[in-house]
Parts: sequence; C-alpha cells; structure tokens
Amino acid sequence: MRPAELKDIPALNMLINSAYRGESSKLGWTTEESLLGGIRTSEESLQETIATTGTTILIDFLDNELVACVQLMEKEQSLYVGMLTVKPNLQNAGLGKKLLKASEDFAIKKGLSKLEMTVISDRSELIAWYERHGYAKTGETLPFPMGDPKFGEPKKFLEFLVLEKVVG
Repeated sequence: MRPAELKDIPALNMLINSAYRGESSKLGWTTEESLLGGIRTSEESLQETIATTGTTILIDFLDNELVACVQLMEKEQSLYVGMLTVKPNLQNAGLGKKLLKASEDFAIKKGLSKLEMTVISDRSELIAWYERHGYAKTGETLPFPMGDPKFGEPKKFLEFLVLEKVVG
C-alpha cells in the first residue's frame, strides 16, 4: 500500500468508477447504481485531490493491479475518510478492512485521534459495515450536492450521515 501518484490516475479513475457506478459495480455490494447515475469521479478531480495539501489517496495492489483505495483528508482535529473503494469482484476479501486499518494508522501517525466520514443515508448495509468496524453515527446529517454533476446524477433525494471513530 502506498500514496497515489499522478501516474496512478488513469487506473485509479477506472477503479473508482467501476466500483460505484455502472454495470461493473453490480458485481460488488457497494454499488451506488440505484441512487446515482453519471460518474463517481474524473481524472481531473483525482489530479486536484492528489495535489491538495493534507490529502492522501492510499492505493493497494494485488498482483501489480490497483484493486483498492481510500482518500484521507487531514482536518483540524480529525482525519476525513472518503472514497473507500475495492474492486467489485474482490469485495468481501478483507481489502476494505485493510484500508480502514491503514486509515487509522495514518491518523495516529499524524497525531489525530478521530476519524470522520459521510455515507449516503440510504446505504444501510454500508453504514452497518462501518458500524461493525467501530464507526458510530453522530446524529449529524449533511446535504448531498444534488445539483452538482461532478458528484453524480441523483435518482432521488439524498443526504449524508456523518460517522466517526475515535482511535489511539
């Protein structure tokens, strides 16, 4: 596992979009296909993310193929965990759990004791999975950017639930 570099962007873009949207996403259990159309990210967006100070995308490989990633953004007192992605046909193989552990280790190394994330409120199976890994609902909700196509094309009203976990 290592931080993503600019040379990883094409493969990273394919991985993320294949896991969240379209037919390929239906091979796994984390698809957003029923909630959102369009793309999940773009090469331009990933390039901006990699260039952002305090943001890291950790990537993981299996047999030299990029198969998993997670975006980590340092905030004042916490680490935001986002875009956790595992190749659909490898979901349920422990890679997501490995990424969560790497995120926790990253936070501790940076002196941050809290991890935060947002999950679309309709994603009950995914929320339950995070809860089994120590994340808890904060009771806070945030609006989904309904009118911004760079986040996808909502098929219904969506909002985010905020989850957090204390580490260290």
